[in-house]
Amino acid sequence: MGNLPFTTTSNELEEFFSKVGTVTSAQVITDRETGRSRGFGFVEMADDDARRAIDELTGGNLGGRAITVNEARPRAPRNGGDRGGDRGGPRRDRY
Repeated sequence: MGNLPFTTTSNELEEFFSKVGTVTSAQVITDRETGRSRGFGFVEMADDDARRAIDELTGGNLGGRAITVNEARPRAPRNGGDRGGDRGGPRRDRY
């Protein structure tokens, strides 16, 4: 789900989703370096409960924000670490 307030905790996320079914796990995703919320998270539920959560909670108010709820999609594969340096060329080790 997305558009979470940056103050939302994983426990609050679990509590919010437990209104429509049993939550297996809930996690707010945080920035690796700062530890601050990135404004989205993942909740695991049984299939029937997950469909109900998508239908009933999308647009719901959590912390004053209308959240979006959808099924997680697999992450797109990354293509080898292009970080803006030598675009299109081979990656070079830096010393």
